[in-house]
Amino acid sequence: MALSSDARDGAVPRRPKPPPRRRILRLNSAYLFIAPAVLLAAVFIIEPIIQSGWMSLHDWNILDTTHQWVGFANYTELWHDDRFWNALRVTVGYTVFVVIGQVGIGLAIATWLRRTTWYTMLLRSAFYFPAIASLAVTGIVWKFLLDPQVGLVDGWLSKIGVSPQDWLQNTALAFPSLVAVGIWKNFGFSMIVLVAALQGVPATLQEAARLDGANAWQRFRYVTVPAIRPALLFTTVIGTVNGLQLFDISYVMTAGGPLHHTESIVMYLYQRGFLEFRLGYASAIAWVLFLLILAVSVLQLRIGGDGSDD
Repeated sequence: MALSSDARDGAVPRRPKPPPRRRILRLNSAYLFIAPAVLLAAVFIIEPIIQSGWMSLHDWNILDTTHQWVGFANYTELWHDDRFWNALRVTVGYTVFVVIGQVGIGLAIATWLRRTTWYTMLLRSAFYFPAIASLAVTGIVWKFLLDPQVGLVDGWLSKIGVSPQDWLQNTALAFPSLVAVGIWKNFGFSMIVLVAALQGVPATLQEAARLDGANAWQRFRYVTVPAIRPALLFTTVIGTVNGLQLFDISYVMTAGGPLHHTESIVMYLYQRGFLEFRLGYASAIAWVLFLLILAVSVLQLRIGGDGSDD
């Protein structure tokens, strides 16, 4: 029997190569489930964002058939627009005060109502109710309550000797009134989130701190707060994003007055875009607001996330 040259030399005989397999494309079923959401996001979120960016580079008037390319002229005009800077100050100031108020009050009430009993559940529902009410309805209700002629607030204050105030038309009182309504509207959301976070703090940590001699404030400061930091960060970021988009309450209660003291960026955008039909300029305002929200949110996540995984 004749041997091959490889066999005579002691080498391992080579196996014949298998025929090439055809590549079978397998479609992951998960893509089918997320496809509708991705399609909706592309049509109603991503495409409008890109379109608004393109419009911000044009003198885009809804009444004109042609739109002249102006580059960054809208942004240059925006930089020198005193009314825009006033709207930015109002928006940032509102956001800062409302976020501090809603998170602080929400945390205080959540600490008070952390135990689950029938009356704490009743109080949680009562405090949470404003958070689910419509922003427009909230503005209408508070506009009526703060009316100097028929409002209940002045009626109650008159019983303790306080004279009626024109809360929404006084340049010194309109902005604080708006902030107070914003806190009232949003603290219930923070409370519910923080109640859940507080109930998730292990009792063994509190007991260990108590055995080590820590008082109530020390246990709250060094045990409770670090444990609920993700929830605090979440409520702060959500509150900041909502605050920077202030429109409904201000529009219904004060219409931006008096003398633009409560005019927000979104309200100014609405004025320029839908009343003056300067859609290119309004798109530039929208992009500045978008970048502001993005920058502030990333900064909060970077600062609030440090040490969260320790």
